[in-house]
Amino acid sequence: MASFTAKDVQELRRKTGAGMMDCKKALEATDGDIDAGVQWLRERGIVKAAERVGREASQGAIAIASGADSAALVELKAETDFSAKAADFVGLVGELAELVLADGPGAVASRQADIDNLNMVKKENIALGTVVRFESSPGTVIDTYLHRQDGRGIVGVILEGQGLSQEALHEIALHAAFAKPKYLDREEIPAEDIETERVNLLEITKAEGKPEAAWPKIVDGRVNAWIADRVLLEQGVHGEKESVSQRLGDGRILRMALAVIGA
Repeated sequence: MASFTAKDVQELRRKTGAGMMDCKKALEATDGDIDAGVQWLRERGIVKAAERVGREASQGAIAIASGADSAALVELKAETDFSAKAADFVGLVGELAELVLADGPGAVASRQADIDNLNMVKKENIALGTVVRFESSPGTVIDTYLHRQDGRGIVGVILEGQGLSQEALHEIALHAAFAKPKYLDREEIPAEDIETERVNLLEITKAEGKPEAAWPKIVDGRVNAWIADRVLLEQGVHGEKESVSQRLGDGRILRMALAVIGA
């Protein structure tokens, strides 16, 4: 058996950027020789795959799997839509969603070798994006929506609601896929982001020549509009005046998961 230490594995990882298990296999195959391990990884394309990590992966595919009282969403990212539309890519993301539905988000780790294999086959940065699983509680309901294009999911939504019918919740899921809100409610927006936008809007208001006395009111209105555009509960349902919150009445949205390819 090859003799090497955890420190040797770390050194090989530092030199190649390859994964821990790949580095261990390389050292086992080369009797613990780090330089030979680098070559072993290079010959198998693993070093090149590691070099692709960090390249922009704005394309990909989304899959949703649903059960009686639960739903799972998995986003698998790629660099090009050509790869993301391929049958092997779409098939894998679908299998991952079913796996997460059955065993939870952590279960995707058992398929990392398949993701790594796609990385090498496609010669792109293939990586997991959003991975979530929702399970309903007594008195709550879960709904999903997946918008497909060219045979792959490009927008996926999971919502958990309370005091709502399945039909009412589905209408909001459809809206969320259309409007793509970043947040469920305004409390989720980082305070520093709001303050940055407030400063920007104040400068715009000044440049427009508005009376100084009116600046605070104008800026407050514009900040609220900026927030409403990003928050599900404050958006107009399908672009109408009635907000999602108003449409819900006494009902509530408890959780939202949203993944968008190209966002």
